[in-house]
Amino acid sequence: MNPFDLSGKLAAVTGCRRGIGLAMTEALAAAGADIIGVSATLEADGSEVADRVRRHHRSFVPYRADLSDRAAVRTLAAWLNDHDRPVDILVNNAGTIRRAPAETHSDEDWDHVLEVNLSAQFVLAREVGRQMLRRSTGKIIFTASMLSFQGGVTVPGYAAAKSGLAGLTRALANEWAGRGVNVNAIAPGYIATDNTQGLRDQPERNRTILERIPAGRWGRPDDLAGATVFLASAAADYVHGAIIPVDGGWLAR
Repeated sequence: MNPFDLSGKLAAVTGCRRGIGLAMTEALAAAGADIIGVSATLEADGSEVADRVRRHHRSFVPYRADLSDRAAVRTLAAWLNDHDRPVDILVNNAGTIRRAPAETHSDEDWDHVLEVNLSAQFVLAREVGRQMLRRSTGKIIFTASMLSFQGGVTVPGYAAAKSGLAGLTRALANEWAGRGVNVNAIAPGYIATDNTQGLRDQPERNRTILERIPAGRWGRPDDLAGATVFLASAAADYVHGAIIPVDGGWLAR
């Protein structure tokens, strides 16, 4: 048996349309999982993520949802639980960031980031997790961050939310590990995505970031593939409450 084989599994991935979520989705499909892809801007037909999944001969079902809308998140959770196949793997990856110094960081930005990056994650994990608990099996993976360990600069809402995700990962693992459900998180380092384009466009900031990364380069979204498949698979059956950095050695520096 291959402990990393996900054949016959159904994975739901939020924020699947681009960047890290796109890479995670393709990695799960390559390992054998069928996919429900969720994004606020996901096309009904012809999306890149659907094409990538189907190249691996796996099924792809798109679902469009705005995770800043609590009612939409509850509707999504109910739809997932009423799907004709149970969700075996939930990847809570969707996220957003708003940059402003703390003294000018608005209530609107704070509320939006906390809703998408923390509250929606909890609601989905709670609702889908409840069904997993009834079956005594399931994998939940959160996308944490380097700011689950550090404070960051000019992103107080994002840092608070990602720190909260680290705590939520441990809290759910404490309750659910003995009931057959694994809850873990991946903490990406500095990955070259749309969210970090502004940092890479600043020569001095880009230089200081690269100097701190022992691997000597920005990460790529597909650098998250191995950790995603591992945590989704039987190979991680005894892994609970872990937050796995994929950071080129950033935290070791």
